[in-house]
Amino acid sequence: MLNKLLATVKKEILLLLRDKVGLSVLFIMPVALILVMTLIQDSAFKTINEKGIPIVFVNDDNDSLGYQIREGLLSNELCYLSDSIDGKPATAVLAQKAVSEGKFLVGIVIPKGATASIRKNVSTLVDETLNGADSLHKQQDSVEITILIDPVAKKSFLNAVTSNLREFISEVKTKIMFQAFSEQIAEVIPDKENPPKNSYQKSQIIRYKEIYASTATDQIVPNAVQHNVPAWTIFAMFFIAIPLSNSILKEKTEGSVFRLHTMPTPYLLLVNGKIIVYLMVCLIQFMMMLAVGKYLLPTMGLPALVLGNSMMGIFILTLATSFAATGFGVMVGTLATTDHQAAIMGSLSILLLSALGGIWVPSYVMPEVMRNISSFSPLNWSLEGFYKLFLRGGGVADILTDASKLMGFFFLMMAISYLVNHKKRNI
Repeated sequence: MLNKLLATVKKEILLLLRDKVGLSVLFIMPVALILVMTLIQDSAFKTINEKGIPIVFVNDDNDSLGYQIREGLLSNELCYLSDSIDGKPATAVLAQKAVSEGKFLVGIVIPKGATASIRKNVSTLVDETLNGADSLHKQQDSVEITILIDPVAKKSFLNAVTSNLREFISEVKTKIMFQAFSEQIAEVIPDKENPPKNSYQKSQIIRYKEIYASTATDQIVPNAVQHNVPAWTIFAMFFIAIPLSNSILKEKTEGSVFRLHTMPTPYLLLVNGKIIVYLMVCLIQFMMMLAVGKYLLPTMGLPALVLGNSMMGIFILTLATSFAATGFGVMVGTLATTDHQAAIMGSLSILLLSALGGIWVPSYVMPEVMRNISSFSPLNWSLEGFYKLFLRGGGVADILTDASKLMGFFFLMMAISYLVNHKKRNI
């Protein structure tokens, strides 16, 4: 029995090594996908990574309001603030043009005399209050801060950014008004211990501390690398369904499968040779992709892949994903009757499962209906497992459910393949 298994393994290795094009697809294609997709997404989402949201700041006020807003934005790691455009001091006109051209995501323009206007309103309000006026004139805050928005940027993201900016600017304006009000009161009712100050001290209004919900000992920052390396590795592992199904169909067309059936050998033993070989291919793919994320991507200016805390969890989940991918390939090869059927069935089904599984678009941005459907994709089970390991600092216990689902999927695919093959043999 062992000799037969080794013979089938040897046969599959020789067939795979002879298919140079197939090997290049299995190993070069996923590397290219990871490089291209990571570079694209890193450029697209660099605004929310360590460099911050690119904001052009125009301070025509040159007083307390403008200074404090500028200092607050500079101290916030979420923002990448610039007060110049192409080496020239930023103006309202230049800022609007730069934002419309996509050089900055947001522009903030503080109008001239903004702080003076706030002080004037506060002074008038204090005078009326202290003079006991019967009806206070409604003071209008005439300060109008302009927020320029890139029209190409996603509306949902910009809504979050601009709402935070409005809230921050409003707090700064409130603080300036409170300071001015206090000083006006102090001018009328002097306090010897706390004499009125005519200079407005610059102070940090808000401090930001961002903490990602993870049990990892080191802080793991979500980025394009942490998503794309496991995502496209899973896609490549399931893509072996095409060469694996072609191998099964080749045996059918050449008639070797019929000669194998005449041997007193169980069907699963004949298929086990293919499973072992393609399991090895999947594991090699995974190791290769980890090396790309860990060592190659940092040389291109991208963050290095962070593997989390559990190497055993990574191994278990990778092995379960490999079994699921090979089982799917065996099922496709068993159901298909021609090479064209196998190619179309395999490629389209993998594309569909990967789209539903969050490989192309993260599942958390999908509508609720699609999120519910995506939970049935084996690629989603694997990807969620790697998220738990790479981003949330999880361990073996955290991915056991995902690994169990993948192994259950493998056994289901093998059961379908066995029943279909048994039916075809009886016909």
